[in-house]
Amino acid sequence: MPILSTEQKLEKKIISRFQKAIYDFSLIEDGDKVLLGLSGGKDSLCLLEMLALRQKIKKPAFTVEALHIRMDNVKYESDVSYLRDFAESRGVRFHVVTTGFNSETDKRKSPCFLCSWNRRKQMFIKAQELGCNKIALGHHMDDIIHTTMMNLFFQGSFSTMPVSLKMKKMPLTIIRPLCLEAESDLRQFALNKGYKKQVKLCPYETDSHRSDMKEFFARIEAMNEEARYSVMTALGREHKLIE
Repeated sequence: MPILSTEQKLEKKIISRFQKAIYDFSLIEDGDKVLLGLSGGKDSLCLLEMLALRQKIKKPAFTVEALHIRMDNVKYESDVSYLRDFAESRGVRFHVVTTGFNSETDKRKSPCFLCSWNRRKQMFIKAQELGCNKIALGHHMDDIIHTTMMNLFFQGSFSTMPVSLKMKKMPLTIIRPLCLEAESDLRQFALNKGYKKQVKLCPYETDSHRSDMKEFFARIEAMNEEARYSVMTALGREHKLIE
């Protein structure tokens, strides 16, 4: 039996967790047409890689297409040619949509909220235009945990971004197939694969509490290395991962 390298072991672990998420949460079924949100970051690139590989197995049989959304009023430089080549070389059709927002029209909402809302709106529109029934996003386990903490400490709600969320007003389901992956593993995987980093220069990036939660949870994990699994278990028991 051949001895696997460190890189091969990591890739095997990521694929295994990805497959487990697909089956445990019934994220993909026969006949699904999935639109993947491709930001260009390590997480969405890894998700595209995993879905493209899974698509070739044909059990379940599904198709995947990728959408990159550009914000014309946020300084975020993405190499669209790289993203297109990345997707199409793996058998995934690539689409680009440009949109924007005006923070002056609703000063009660943060620029981060407005940007996210407009991106999501464009994904919903494009998904229905393409006949997709599911939207795949690249959020990982750390994202889910940090969102739980933010909702708990700032909103007084024990909730998070679900692994599977069926929309009530449109025939779409949002899925997060990287929900069992640790961000540190995805970061190393991206380095091993040589993914090209996109230049991120968002002027509102420091306005969020998410980075604070990331640092806070790192201290918790220093006290208990199993903390992330405890949080995910609690979310599962309270039926917060599927809506």
